Amino acid sequence: MYLSVKEVKPLNDYLLLLKFENQEEKIFDVKPYLEIGKFQELKDENLFKSVKVCFDSIEWDNKLDLDPELLYQKSHNKTE
Repeated sequence: MYLSVKEVKPLNDYLLLLKFENQEEKIFDVKPYLEIGKFQELKDENLFKSVKVCFDSIEWDNKLDLDPELLYQKSHNKTE
């Protein structure tokens, strides 16, 4: 079982603020992925900021998405 993403907000330095269905807010760092395949396109800040909730996860305007389970597991608590 995984938690759906309910809100996403792009932050500075390629970070995403995510709110999950359990109301938990976490920070996901996209920087480690920016050298991998299609993720390189996200170096364009306008494209990076186009992120939105799509179904139970997130998606950018270039149709790139991430698994909600990965987002939850690889994010850290907002207060850390």
